[in-house]
Amino acid sequence: MRKLRISAISYLNTAPLMWDFEHGEAGKSFEITYTLPSACARALAEGTADIGIIPAAAYAQIPDLKILPELAIASRRAVRSILLVSRVPIREIRSVALDTSSMTSVALTKILFEKWLGGGRTFISMAPEIEKMLAECDAGLLIGDPALQVDRSRYHTLDLAEEWIRYTGKPFVFAFWAVRGRALQEGDPALDLATIFRESRDHGLEPASLDAIGREWGPRLGLDKTEVHSYLTENIHYGLDAACIEGLQLFYRYAADIGALPKVPDLSFVEREKPVLL
Repeated sequence: MRKLRISAISYLNTAPLMWDFEHGEAGKSFEITYTLPSACARALAEGTADIGIIPAAAYAQIPDLKILPELAIASRRAVRSILLVSRVPIREIRSVALDTSSMTSVALTKILFEKWLGGGRTFISMAPEIEKMLAECDAGLLIGDPALQVDRSRYHTLDLAEEWIRYTGKPFVFAFWAVRGRALQEGDPALDLATIFRESRDHGLEPASLDAIGREWGPRLGLDKTEVHSYLTENIHYGLDAACIEGLQLFYRYAADIGALPKVPDLSFVEREKPVLL
């Protein structure tokens, strides 16, 4: 038996999910590191992490994963932190620089162009530095905190969650907690992972927690506390409910249809421990 290793993402939108691990007792039971979404997926694939907030796209590429139920980084409206940024109108875009931090939003970008915005675009991978991206391409895909910091008055921008919802009527799921199946046998069997991670999310979304997150992250990102609060409570949806699962499965189907992802296995969830009745 050993401590399970968590690979978390160092973006504002994960702060509520990590609340108990950073401010409570939960962190004592795990080893925690922080990285970018694509690197988090790589850590699970290579076995250097046991649990990760993986991009939804990674589930199609990493075998033997179990999803923690009821938890996600999703959106049911404009998300603000997944943007296509351009100096030309969207319909005039012919080349797109894709944020190397991303997996899911890269696939979503390709779906949107192929199915609704017109195909035939050229895509290249680049670091998320918008001026360098736009020096080489017509548009750049930015995710996470760099997208939140973009001065949208200077560019044409497209919120990818908003576009997905416009065309499909479904929420979009960007990421969720996943566990390597083998790790479930190697960790402490007394740990109810589903409950631990759900309670951390719930505590992180309490008003006092959100105020603390705003005070910490606002200055870091150049946002005021109100902007941080509205982003976490209005733009990000932290549940993996039935509607989100429908949206996730539709994304997987479309991504496989256009060759952006391989065919995705059925969703497999970690079961929550059932209370013992005495």
